[in-house]
Amino acid sequence: MSSCVHSTTGTTPTDSWRHAPAERASVAAIARRAGVDRTFLYRHRDLLGQIHVQAAEPPTVPGGRGPAVSRASLQADLVAADARTARLAAQVRRLEARLSQVLGEQVWRESGIGGPDDAEQLQTRISALEQQVIDLELKIQDRDDDLAAARAANRELMTQLNRGWDVPPSEQTNSSPTS
Repeated sequence: MSSCVHSTTGTTPTDSWRHAPAERASVAAIARRAGVDRTFLYRHRDLLGQIHVQAAEPPTVPGGRGPAVSRASLQADLVAADARTARLAAQVRRLEARLSQVLGEQVWRESGIGGPDDAEQLQTRISALEQQVIDLELKIQDRDDDLAAARAANRELMTQLNRGWDVPPSEQTNSSPTS
C-alpha cells in the first residue's frame, strides 16, 4: 500500500503537492491537484498519513529561509494578545475611575459647596477607631482561647475526680497505704 503510484504520472499524489505553490495541504486540494478522487486518498492510509504530517508542518518561506509562521503559533499569539487586551482594558477602566474620583474631589473643593475642611481629621479618626476595633477583637480572641483552655482543664479535673467515685469503697481502703 505504501507504494501507491498515480497511474498517469508515475508519482504519488502527495509528491505533486510537495512542489505546488504555497497552498493549504488538505485531502481535497491534494486529490484535486493529483487528479484523483478523495476516496482514493482515504482508502490508502499511508497517503492519508503523509497528508496529515505535511499539513501539520509549518510551510516554508519562499527563498528557503526556514519555516513560516505556523497556525498554532499564530493562535498562541492571538490568545496572548487577547489576554493583554483584556488586562489593558481593565487598567484603563481603573485609571478612568481614579481620574474621575480625583477630578470630582478637586471640583468639590474648588466649588466651596463641599463638607467641612476637616475631612482629613475624620479619616484619621476613622483609621484610629478601626485599629481600636481590631485590637479589641484580638483581646476577645485571646480571652476566648484562655476560656477554652480553662474549660478543658476543668473537664480533665472533673474526669479525674469522677474516676475516684467509680472505685468501690472496699478497693479504696485496700489501696490506701497502711501506717
